[in-house]
Amino acid sequence: MRQKKSSWLSLAVLPLLITACDKDNDKKPTTTAATITIENVLDSRPLVQSGKFQHSESSPVVLPGESISFSFSAAKGQAITFASMYGWSNDLFFAPANPGILLYEEDGTPITGDVSAQIKLWDNGTRINQPPGASIAHPGTAEATLKNITEVNGTDAQGNAYAPAPSLMKLALEYNGNSMFTLTITNTSGATANPTPFSPGVWAISYIAGGDLLNPMPLYEAEQPTANGLTAIAEMGDNTALGEYLEGQTGIFTPLSPVLVVVYSGIENPIYKTGENDRGEGLKELAQKGDATGLAAHLKTLSGVKEVYVLAEANTTVLLPKIEGQPGGSASQQLEVAAGDRLAIATMYGFSNDWFFASKDNGVDAMQKGDISSSIELYDNGTAIDQFPGAGITQFNLAGTPLMESKPIQAVPNPNAFTTLPDISGILKVTLQ
Repeated sequence: MRQKKSSWLSLAVLPLLITACDKDNDKKPTTTAATITIENVLDSRPLVQSGKFQHSESSPVVLPGESISFSFSAAKGQAITFASMYGWSNDLFFAPANPGILLYEEDGTPITGDVSAQIKLWDNGTRINQPPGASIAHPGTAEATLKNITEVNGTDAQGNAYAPAPSLMKLALEYNGNSMFTLTITNTSGATANPTPFSPGVWAISYIAGGDLLNPMPLYEAEQPTANGLTAIAEMGDNTALGEYLEGQTGIFTPLSPVLVVVYSGIENPIYKTGENDRGEGLKELAQKGDATGLAAHLKTLSGVKEVYVLAEANTTVLLPKIEGQPGGSASQQLEVAAGDRLAIATMYGFSNDWFFASKDNGVDAMQKGDISSSIELYDNGTAIDQFPGAGITQFNLAGTPLMESKPIQAVPNPNAFTTLPDISGILKVTLQ
């Protein structure tokens, strides 16, 4: 399967702002030059969620009259796609047209109800089709030359007839709230001339960034050869290989906002304190929108704060993760620090509602050298209702409006209610030299 390469630099338009400010201090003690570097080292994945489905352990196929359901989260612009074998065929499978079934109207209203019109029947191009039915031989005769995946619309390449795909399979979308959906697939083929079981299948949802899906064709590409294990589903109803492929494509993708860096002395970490509610000093705007300008301006007024910076990647403003082998974004700043100075940072987990990375406790000794990534933790600001990271309709950087709540700032558990994140060192690297 060919992977389409998105225009990653379009992420630069994400509404994460940049500013920088210095605070003059008179009668400074003897200082030492240091350089802080922040890097997004996340080895990102293009799919936010994926999975496998089957009817039950005792009877994994979906027979006429039976249904199967699975649930997922999604943001505006994302789509759900899936694949399942037309069981009484040689190599036909059901799937929506790419990129899948959209889940929201243009105004952000969740789409619900019957979406069966979007299901299609496809020929995998690996076997010569026999007349569909219970007596069909599996896997059958291989095509002399591998053919491209093509839609079966009424008849296949051998002239065998099929009822319209929406009459064979009914699809119903239910919105469960907080960006969560349930898709129910019902086998309605028993009322047609083409009764057939449906095989176990797979499903997937791509991340969307800068308005583009990172992988708009995760299962197949029409008019191109089959790949990545789809043949095992189309010929034998075996979802193992394609499920494993999708699992390897599924994980974490997030930019980091421009990074706030503060040097201070004689006071506690001025950015936040766990167990307290947001102070209304600008951290909420950093955690929800990636906008550090207000917090930077406030910190500059505090006694004990010596320098404040907001650091952005030169080309994209946000710090992008590693993408298809390309290095992630980074930003650096030269500092002047003295004995007794402390240093703390904060940056938004870009594809969240209000999560932010920040220095733990009272920051670090600004005079130390080396990798200080272990001093960073991921926190929930407690000002916006959480949703699946990268798949939430109210996430600001996915064109949403956060839904407000008021809870104390606390560390984000891992695993959390939505996913399992890499270790902090696998997302964010901070060094002092």
